Amino acid sequence: MLVLLPPSEGKANAVEGAPLEPGSLSLPGLSAAREAVLGELVELCSGDPDKAREVLGLSEGLRGEVAKNAGLRTAGARPAGEIYTGVLYDALGLATLDAGARRRAADSLLVFSGLWGAVRVTDRIPSYRCSMGVRLPGLGALAGHWRTPMAEVLPAAAGDGLVLDLRSSAYAAAWKPKGEVAGRTATVRVLHAPTRKVVSHFNKATKGRIVRGLLTSGAAPENPAELVEALRELGYTVEAEAPGKAGRAWALDVLVDEIH
Repeated sequence: MLVLLPPSEGKANAVEGAPLEPGSLSLPGLSAAREAVLGELVELCSGDPDKAREVLGLSEGLRGEVAKNAGLRTAGARPAGEIYTGVLYDALGLATLDAGARRRAADSLLVFSGLWGAVRVTDRIPSYRCSMGVRLPGLGALAGHWRTPMAEVLPAAAGDGLVLDLRSSAYAAAWKPKGEVAGRTATVRVLHAPTRKVVSHFNKATKGRIVRGLLTSGAAPENPAELVEALRELGYTVEAEAPGKAGRAWALDVLVDEIH
């Protein structure tokens, strides 16, 4: 099983630890694309800070993020699972998983990123600020920049098993499973059952709990149909829609009564 996650907007401060070693990151086929984004981002943030804030969509209160980006090559790095924070990652609680669940997390979780493309939770990265929606002056829209290298690398990373896609739309734009891979991919929406609406905080927290439940239970669904059964065994109410055509992903709605 491969689980595709969005990053968090907020990130822990990686002030301690050795600097980034780009060659050590997983998915080495993304290395050239990573270096292109890293170089552009460091150059941008080493120049006019107001221009950098505008390009990155940062408020005045986040001016410090520009300086952080300028120092990315020498900043301390920590495992990505410690860098990403926020609602989904709080609910996932990687640090509190038992040893077996941590091994499964290292093997199955892939976090998408405007800067790195995609990383494993064990990959050591510095704290940064660069969303997938950014348009860097020399590269253009990052989702477009990542599309070709992702298409070359991600099908092999997906292997021949289930792909559970929990990304937001901005990050899903960087890679859309196609063909045979799409047929074993499941996307998930979390809906407030009484209103059948998506509530952002609630949606993220529930997705984090879903991933934690799969990891801690040791469930190993091999396809979307088995995923539906695994989620129901974990106590979730799931509505599933199998694709009407080949090359399309399954669409799963998880219905939850309480918002918390």
